[in-house]
Amino acid sequence: MRTARRAAVAVAAGGLALALAGCGPAPWEYGDGDATPSPTASTASPAPAPVPNDLSSGSTQRELVAGAVTATVDYWSTLSMDLWTADAVKPVSISMVTEVSPDDGQKVYLQSATMVAVAHDGDGETLSALDPQSDTSAVSPGYLVLSPYSYSQTFNVGAVPADTAYVQLQFTYDFLVQTTPTSKEYAKQTASDTLTVAIFQPGE
Repeated sequence: MRTARRAAVAVAAGGLALALAGCGPAPWEYGDGDATPSPTASTASPAPAPVPNDLSSGSTQRELVAGAVTATVDYWSTLSMDLWTADAVKPVSISMVTEVSPDDGQKVYLQSATMVAVAHDGDGETLSALDPQSDTSAVSPGYLVLSPYSYSQTFNVGAVPADTAYVQLQFTYDFLVQTTPTSKEYAKQTASDTLTVAIFQPGE
């Protein structure tokens, strides 16, 4: 009788153990005990780099050196930067005065001033170049630009492709410098400059 009871108890205990084992989580729910959860990778798009704008404050000044000539050039636009859209006519004004070194009394004349506008997309790729605009002196030997005399002009940047992010304005200035104060012989000097101006995209 005692043997039968012991067998019954053993069977009951074994059944309880099996029942408890059957109630636990499934083996695949444990996973690898040594593994740590892998963080979910997130790929955030980098913010686009801001487009440089040399006229962001409304104007800028440059000092250009060409041989003996030093030209101080002011650039500005009467059109606010939020209106510099792709299809707008965008004016750029310049004002220039020069000095010569050594200053022996010779004069400096501006033969011509030229602007070429080149459109670029956000990746810096060239989209198009507008036709050059040039102001060539109708008087010989040119416009007197030696301080205190100055030169002023306005060029217009026309329509550019709709996906233009900025335009580069390439300026070229051709000067004639007297070889002596009384001479009718001149030395030619050329100065160049580039401005970058952002094109405003409506909805930005």
